[in-house]
Amino acid sequence: MSNPTAAYDLAPLAGIALVGALLATVPVLWVVWRHRASGPAERTAARLRALTVLTLCLTFDLVLFGAFTRLTDSGLGCPDWPGCYANASPHGAQVQIEAAQSALPDGPVTHHKAWIEMIHRYLATGVGALIVVLAALNWRRRHRASATPWWAGATLVWVCLQGAFGALTVTMKLYPAVVTAHLLGGMVLLALLAVQTQLQRRAPLALPQTLVRGAIGVAALSALQIALGGWVSTNYAVLACSDFPTCQGSWWPAMDFAHGFALLRELGAGKDGGALPFAALTAIHYMHRLGAYLVLAAMVWFAWRLHASGDPALRPWAIASAAIALWQLASGLSNVVLGWPLLGAVAHTGGAAAWVTLLALLITRAALARPARTQRAPARSWQPAP
Repeated sequence: MSNPTAAYDLAPLAGIALVGALLATVPVLWVVWRHRASGPAERTAARLRALTVLTLCLTFDLVLFGAFTRLTDSGLGCPDWPGCYANASPHGAQVQIEAAQSALPDGPVTHHKAWIEMIHRYLATGVGALIVVLAALNWRRRHRASATPWWAGATLVWVCLQGAFGALTVTMKLYPAVVTAHLLGGMVLLALLAVQTQLQRRAPLALPQTLVRGAIGVAALSALQIALGGWVSTNYAVLACSDFPTCQGSWWPAMDFAHGFALLRELGAGKDGGALPFAALTAIHYMHRLGAYLVLAAMVWFAWRLHASGDPALRPWAIASAAIALWQLASGLSNVVLGWPLLGAVAHTGGAAAWVTLLALLITRAALARPARTQRAPARSWQPAP
């Protein structure tokens, strides 16, 4: 009997890092070429802004591909980390993959799943390399107004944590709490990059204080709902309710919250280590559905308030907010009534990522418009009484 595959084997790390560096080189060279005609000072600032925006867009794509990887059950396409059976690509692991696929044709390890998983790792490494470049450029220009060194440093730390959670996702065999944390980490990464794009651009947007507080409140609700959505997806609870608006023909079906929301448990297991009851899956699904009603109402209210403000500068934000709300409603319903189609599921994750990005952009621009705090008058020096 062959020895089991080691969870960690760093031998292919250099090869994977090289692939990521090559992938990062393409956008870097494009940005350099795109801004070649500007003056020296303007060129450097413009390149930094453009590279930050491009990294944000590529991170958004990475979040979508991560959802695609999870939804195609490719998360264990290569059962070790960072390579595939200690190789830098599935091409070098054909024998092992073929053996695993022959033993379990519909199992977690197949040729196409291995390639999906490794492409996701290559893309993640490429984004990580771009964030390293951004951190270096921002630190080098830390005394310039266009630089955001501390935000770039925080983003670099965060992407390293994301890499660690990506490794744990594989080595802990899709442990639901870890997979959900990995999804949330991707959303935080989007927000960090979105904030940097606006701090570098320095384009304030006047927003009434009530709407600022509303945006922060909607963001908090959305974060909780995204966490619930990740919990639904990682526990494969989408199909626990296949009808709408009821669930299993009832407005309040039988639900097991104790097992469903126990965080420290294996995939498919309850809190006591036994099989996860179907009622637990129902509880996970239905709580996400109830949360969706609340968040959808908050999004519609927020879009209406932006539009009703009468400020032409806020109307595009109102339209974008309403469009994302409709997108999430349509994609969420399609997951239920159409039996969790791959396109609908990826689209639903994409809508959540777009909403996180929009809120981060809007809140940052509103923060830039806040008037500077009035400086305190200098304290009078102490004088002895006459």
